[in-house]
Amino acid sequence: MQNAVGDSRPGSAAPRYRERLAPSLWLFLAAALGGPMITLVFVPVGSGIALVIGIVATVAIIALMILGSPRVRVEQRVLRAGRAWIDASWLGTPQTHTGDDARQARGPGLPARGWHLIRGGIDGVVVVPNTDPADPAPSWTISSRTPDRLAAAIDAARAAATRPEM
Repeated sequence: MQNAVGDSRPGSAAPRYRERLAPSLWLFLAAALGGPMITLVFVPVGSGIALVIGIVATVAIIALMILGSPRVRVEQRVLRAGRAWIDASWLGTPQTHTGDDARQARGPGLPARGWHLIRGGIDGVVVVPNTDPADPAPSWTISSRTPDRLAAAIDAARAAATRPEM
């Protein structure tokens, strides 16, 4: 597992797969309730000012929720999940899980030493074995709304990583 912040490693071409792990609709609705609550706090100052502050606060809360959400990308020969990245040549065959299998993979079946990018409200999970002997994380567990597409992109990146570069 390596940090990709400010990194210009291989895999900078157009992504094969891209997903933002944004919160679910229910969390956005819950966050939107913050605006009216903030508006009520500022009503003694003035109803117009309170309304503007409430609207700005709601937009700011929702924008921060979206901008703070991690991204999952597969680019050429690299899997990026959040700020971490790994060369696809070190990845094993990905396993997709949904429903009860995903709950098991996120809960009791979650390896303690593995690398995890798990988000609530996202049902699907992809578990990818890590074959790098120098890496202490034996697998990567990543939430995904489309686990089949993510697994297919990882397989394609693995295939590209095994081909010699020209």
